[in-house]
Amino acid sequence: MPLPSPVDGTQAARVRQLHLIAAARVSAAHATSAQQVADIVRVTVDDEVDTTTFAAIVTDCCAGLRRR
Repeated sequence: MPLPSPVDGTQAARVRQLHLIAAARVSAAHATSAQQVADIVRVTVDDEVDTTTFAAIVTDCCAGLRRR
């Protein structure tokens, strides 16, 4: 199995960073709907991730909506 290239690690780190930033913004904004979460995530990631990753971040950030 080949080792991931350093670029892959950098990209993965950037996605994790964007995910954390988006989650913090969603929490700070006290988002109450999936649409609000999606809007916040969209502004945060600003075309830096693919559609599947975007959807995964939105889904993860929406998980907190049920706890509020």
